[in-house]
Amino acid sequence: MGRRRAPELYRAPFPLYALQVDPSTGLLIAAGGGGAAKTGIKNGVHFLQLEQINGRLSASLLHSHDTETRATMNLALAGNILAAGQDAHCQLLRFQTHQQKGKSKPEKAGTKEQGPRQRKGAAPPEKKSGTETHQEGVELRVENLQAVQTDFSADPLQKVVCYNHDSTLLATGGTDGYVRVWKVPSLEKVLEFKAHEGEIEDLALGPDGKLVTVGWDLKAFVWQKDQLVTQLHWQENGPTFSSTPYRYQACRFGQVPDQPKGRRLFTVQIPHKRLRQPPPCYLTAWDGSTFLPLRTRPCGHEVVSCLTVSDSGTFLGLGTVTGSVAIYIAFSLQGVFLCGSCC
Repeated sequence: MGRRRAPELYRAPFPLYALQVDPSTGLLIAAGGGGAAKTGIKNGVHFLQLEQINGRLSASLLHSHDTETRATMNLALAGNILAAGQDAHCQLLRFQTHQQKGKSKPEKAGTKEQGPRQRKGAAPPEKKSGTETHQEGVELRVENLQAVQTDFSADPLQKVVCYNHDSTLLATGGTDGYVRVWKVPSLEKVLEFKAHEGEIEDLALGPDGKLVTVGWDLKAFVWQKDQLVTQLHWQENGPTFSSTPYRYQACRFGQVPDQPKGRRLFTVQIPHKRLRQPPPCYLTAWDGSTFLPLRTRPCGHEVVSCLTVSDSGTFLGLGTVTGSVAIYIAFSLQGVFLCGSCC
């Protein structure tokens, strides 16, 4: 796969840690920040509208939500409610959009300023550009709902959050190794158990209520509530290394195409330690019922930091710590696209 540089769509005024796309509205939600340190870097959640204009994808900043001293490190989305991991807490945010009719004056062509275009009714962005406006603007409002502390280690941090299949529950994991499950939107705790020794790297909730967790302790487990179902062993039918320990970095369930009730699990394994000549990372597909490995393929030498599965279950997306993005076919784990570092 050859590298190619994608055109810049949006540049945030803060370090980006989390992205979500709302399929019902087409909104791109970007979050991050500089944290509590007084460095002048803001913390916020940006809501952007994606559009095709003259054959090119364009991003319009609709709203910038200030999160004060808390950087959002992870996000989960259900309907119009965001679950945002901010330090040791989970903050629920509800957003709503509505059309605001009226005409606005077009901006002057030829501006040299760079950045996303702004819709009418949006909060003022740090920078703006573009020559096109719309007669009908979109206004977006964000409301803070409940918040709860989800991690209680000496240096607490929520590292991951996800909804269950019907969005009635949230599962969170952090540096203390505990999984905690919460009702939505009250954030009443309904379950708590120790899943790993050390940090939880990722977790995924299946439609049958099973929960998969992967941790810094090099282990991955499948749970039914707080009862251990099985431990995953990715090297069972794959490569073996006597001197290179690997750990699980990410896990996601995906639908089996043409099988509405079928599910597969996908995991990413990365070297536990950084080496001068790094060995490859690996991508594994699992049977979603037996949790036996189906196939494992190498996925490059750049350290993978995140994994996602398309709604149809057809494609997998990988992101690396250097900013590269790769797309794989879910069934065969064959790579079909690689975009080099975009940052």
